[in-house]
Amino acid sequence: MMTSGTHASRNSRTPVQQAALLVGAVFLLVGILGFIPGITTDYDTMKFASHDSEAKLLGVFQVSILHNLVHLAFGVAGVAMARTAAAARTFLLAGGAVYLVLWLYGLLVDHHSSANFVPLNTADDWLHFVLGLGMIALGALLGRRHTTTTPRV
Repeated sequence: MMTSGTHASRNSRTPVQQAALLVGAVFLLVGILGFIPGITTDYDTMKFASHDSEAKLLGVFQVSILHNLVHLAFGVAGVAMARTAAAARTFLLAGGAVYLVLWLYGLLVDHHSSANFVPLNTADDWLHFVLGLGMIALGALLGRRHTTTTPRV
């Protein structure tokens, strides 16, 4: 027989799952917004993957079709991996590491060279740094809290 306490604990998410779901949803939103003219300035200059793409999300963050697709992929991964605490923690830690690598890449690559194929600008670089640290912090701090609820008899 299932009690209401048992049912509630099966449907509730751990803090790390909630964080992964929220981060995934934000990535999905950003990926979608990157394809909306007006929210993305200079939309008509958007390229698939090139430093020549002058489109900017919110007029600040340089984007391309590839950049937007990466945001959408990260969003799908976050939402899907939020189903379990272990996968949610992995998403946050590994995704944060990827964003720190992107931050370093953005710092090292000449923004006007063909190596900047994503493309990235200085605003993207520092956003990637904050995202990387934030995701790793969420995965590390929330992922080690494993609370289990025992139904009262």
